[in-house]
Amino acid sequence: MSAHLSYGRVNLNILREAARKDLREFLDKCAGSKAIVWDEYLTGPFGLIAQYSLLKEHEVEKMFTLKGGRLPTADVKNIIFFVRPKLELMDIIAENVISADKMHSPRDFHILFVPRRSMLCEQRLKEQGVLGSFINIDEYILDLIPYDSDLLSMESEGAFRECYLESDQTSLYHTAKGLMTLQALYGTIPQIFGKGECARHVANMMLRMKREFAGSQTQILPVFDSLLLLDRNIDLLTPLATQLTYEGLIDEVYGITNGYVKLPPEKFAAQKKQGEAGKDLPTEPKKMQLNSAEELYAEIRDKNFNGVGAALSKKAKIISAAFEERHNAKTVGEIKQFVSQLPHMQAARSSLANHTSIAELIKDITTSEAFFDNLTVEQEFMTGVDTDKVGDTRSYLHYIKLGHNIDSSCVFAHVIPQVNAYIEDCIAQRDPLIKILRLVSMQSVCNNGLKQKVFDYYRREILQTYGYEHMLTLNNLEKTGLLKPQTSTRNNYPTIRKTLKLWMEDANEQNPNDISYVYSGYAPLSIRLAQVLARPGWRSIEEVLKMLPGPHFEERQQLPAGLHKKRQQGENRTTLVFFLGGVTYAEIAALRFLSQMEDGGTEYIIATTKLINGTSWIKSLMDRPEAQTL
Repeated sequence: MSAHLSYGRVNLNILREAARKDLREFLDKCAGSKAIVWDEYLTGPFGLIAQYSLLKEHEVEKMFTLKGGRLPTADVKNIIFFVRPKLELMDIIAENVISADKMHSPRDFHILFVPRRSMLCEQRLKEQGVLGSFINIDEYILDLIPYDSDLLSMESEGAFRECYLESDQTSLYHTAKGLMTLQALYGTIPQIFGKGECARHVANMMLRMKREFAGSQTQILPVFDSLLLLDRNIDLLTPLATQLTYEGLIDEVYGITNGYVKLPPEKFAAQKKQGEAGKDLPTEPKKMQLNSAEELYAEIRDKNFNGVGAALSKKAKIISAAFEERHNAKTVGEIKQFVSQLPHMQAARSSLANHTSIAELIKDITTSEAFFDNLTVEQEFMTGVDTDKVGDTRSYLHYIKLGHNIDSSCVFAHVIPQVNAYIEDCIAQRDPLIKILRLVSMQSVCNNGLKQKVFDYYRREILQTYGYEHMLTLNNLEKTGLLKPQTSTRNNYPTIRKTLKLWMEDANEQNPNDISYVYSGYAPLSIRLAQVLARPGWRSIEEVLKMLPGPHFEERQQLPAGLHKKRQQGENRTTLVFFLGGVTYAEIAALRFLSQMEDGGTEYIIATTKLINGTSWIKSLMDRPEAQTL
């Protein structure tokens, strides 16, 4: 199940095993039969650490989702609540415990806080009169979860919102603790680089923690040469853009959660016998796990979608040729060898069928006019084309076409510099609100804000069309710097774009030679910073770094005596890149591309507070996310 975690440059299975050991130890503290009551959000992350079989081995007989009211009946000695430290969850737990007490069933209650216990939560349980019911209150430190052989995530869904909107640094503390755990397992990281306020805070906390534990340093040869901490807000543009890698598009269209995706079942219905077509078609979504344990997925996930078809076609020919080999097997030995390869070949064929179906589903979307129009506007913003033009009357005509009764004087409302006709059209057609917010934020980010008239115009149109309850959401986007009025006429984005080569004409999508292939021309700013840091170094871009928010810094950590790493000639450096506030699959693909470059000299392991896309990111900043589909 987890073998793929040990395939990479750094064996992340060590981290997974450490987490499993802690879990086993906690379960063994609760002697006797057990039922686990899960905070639903934790089931996905825990699934990446331990399967049900491990829980079963430690006498877990039943599992329930945490819900208000009465606990489901379970004839067990221990009830264990696995929860995040959130006050609203304490009220539900109190309800559960009180209802169970009324039934007079003798059982022991335990709480396991993930990732840390909370005094406030314990106080709330005390106020509810149930704190004394708990035999055991403990914490399970699950900071960094191994997702793949080069990918770790804290799956902290509110990290960006907490840091940039609520000035809550809890997730930064968890990040620093997670990095300390990592150093305990993989050795001290000699160099720390960072850019941004949050990066500075994390580095400071790490250095302070290191001083506190000065006497208990692990004598482990460092696995990582350096750590790069990057704030999400130094590159707000990248997550807003539509990802164009295979994995990125799966996430954009269907959403990948804890390494799984749910897909429409029709495409995957088993082949029916003649005459049975249409009968008993599955209605449940097809749930698929996506990671490098699957050979084909590892090969195609980071490709630009325009290169996926050719890769699948090539694979189909290889598999077909392998099956044809059976005709050449004459001797018993040859037949035996063919038979031994059969399970692998059948798995490969099944994998090919699945990914061909997914690619067809994605292609239906990427070849649509709506997708093309949206992408064209995004690329105009990113390249600086038409981002400051005079609006036209196209959307006014669109209003008429849609049957709206508008006074003809309204046409003058559209002749405003910077109002984008496509965005106006989308609002007029009541396209999903998140799509509008992504585009308007993108225009704002690329222009260092919007002219006040334009800002007011978009704001008014959005509130009138989608409802005034979204005023808080717009305020949140403004506070985080995504959508804001211009406060100065100076726009640094063109300089940053030019200096860091953020736009590459004629990006080669099939056989890329630059990271810009992941967005078909746009090179993610965050990844350019990582690339320049490796070679020739940040001193070469001092001016650009000053234009981006927050400080940039370098710290050195003293290694225990005798643990200095002697690098073999030609051996790559290993850098851990940590994204504070989220990372997209397209950025991950770009870093993997840099790792595989023959003359790159650096291999990257990626860590983040959360895996995000533009939709999930904007949603995390909404005050009524359930209304986003309006």
